[in-house]
Amino acid sequence: MTTPPTTDLDEPCALRHQLADQLAEAGHIRTPAVDKAMRTVPRHSFAPEVPVQKAYANDIIATRHSDDGSTISSISAPWLQADMLEAARIRPGRRVLEIGSGGYNAALIAELVGPAGSVTTLDIDPVVTDRTTRFLAQTGYDHVQVVTADAEHLPAGIVPECGFDAILVTAGTWDLPWTDALADGGRLVAPLRLHGYHWAIGFTKGNGVLHSDEPLIVCCFVTMRGDGAWNANRRTVPGTGVHLSWEDGTPMPVDQLAPALTRKPTVAHTHVTVGGQEPFDALTLFLAGALPGFCRLSVDPDGDNRVLNPPPPHWPGAAIVRGTSLARLTTERLSDGDDSNGLYEFVVHSYGPHGHLAAKEMVEQVQHWQRNHRAALCPRITIHPLDSNKSAPATRAPHVFNKRHTRIAIDWPTIPGTAALLTDAEGRYLLHLRSANKPIWRPGHWALTGVRAGSLRG
Repeated sequence: MTTPPTTDLDEPCALRHQLADQLAEAGHIRTPAVDKAMRTVPRHSFAPEVPVQKAYANDIIATRHSDDGSTISSISAPWLQADMLEAARIRPGRRVLEIGSGGYNAALIAELVGPAGSVTTLDIDPVVTDRTTRFLAQTGYDHVQVVTADAEHLPAGIVPECGFDAILVTAGTWDLPWTDALADGGRLVAPLRLHGYHWAIGFTKGNGVLHSDEPLIVCCFVTMRGDGAWNANRRTVPGTGVHLSWEDGTPMPVDQLAPALTRKPTVAHTHVTVGGQEPFDALTLFLAGALPGFCRLSVDPDGDNRVLNPPPPHWPGAAIVRGTSLARLTTERLSDGDDSNGLYEFVVHSYGPHGHLAAKEMVEQVQHWQRNHRAALCPRITIHPLDSNKSAPATRAPHVFNKRHTRIAIDWPTIPGTAALLTDAEGRYLLHLRSANKPIWRPGHWALTGVRAGSLRG
């Protein structure tokens, strides 16, 4: 549609339609119901602190900060809200729980369920729920139930007898303790934290188990607080400003790595290439399951270390520790490329006396992913409650991660037999050609709020 020029009186409405047009064109809005909701709910009314133009920008709006200045409550980016609402498949008359409140998303859900449905929005912070209650009343959505509680322990009185038809989690969560609160056949959409990244994933509950059936969306959310907060299990290599985190694994000693990091690394080439704007988050998730001792590496920006091409602050690098040695995945620029974003090769930097062996492990797994999984459909994730014996995967099986309440299994489909693998004249792996499957990625499917994921910076 074409939106007419704005005036002071109709500016919020016009901007709202412009935003919906943008989201529909990019593929984030895919159904008439979500389209209507995005065009109806006044987003600016839930963010009166910012100018109306910013309220309708396709970006997050921070609404509450901690004493150290970090954001602890926000209105998510509209593209991500639309994607998650579409993944939830909410229909009229449904009973929906939102975990992580703010008001705007709850109002969108209220539009989707209609007068016959019900919406409960919950947050641990009374300042947030007071604000949510006020804004919902002002915009005509005072029938939404607002609850102040720790989401790790849902108040029994808010869960319907047969469970919620859908649960949307809008705070970054390390685990999914809400399976019992979801009706059989219901949908749960959450930004699940796996090895340092948040992945917005849509699940369907069947026989007490959650099964993913949506593309994974890399995103960034404010973190869960209360008893559901996660432990990064971060260790610092003494005197280096290098930090290693084992969020989904057993932390390993790191003090012995200090001598290794006093020298420049050895570089091992994978001959696997990636475009400057092409996401490769699936590769790091694959490595997390394929490589024992996998961890995330970050560095102090002003630290005195020998880490070449340090990872960006919000995207810690993939690494493994082997005794007194360490290897980490990074990239080297090969060319500018036709799109000005450049072509890069995955390389592995190794440190320490046995770093070359650790690098060889990582190189082999990168090449395995390239040959078998890069062109395949996105991975399927199954969530089993820890207290359930319903076909739960073995604890020591590859690509299985134990959380506090759940066991998470990741299945990596392999490319079909009709797939072809291209290499350049020097033997570097390029992209796959497939005659059987559609591409699993397009711009916007894998993205950080406000920044396209996988962008190579440095």
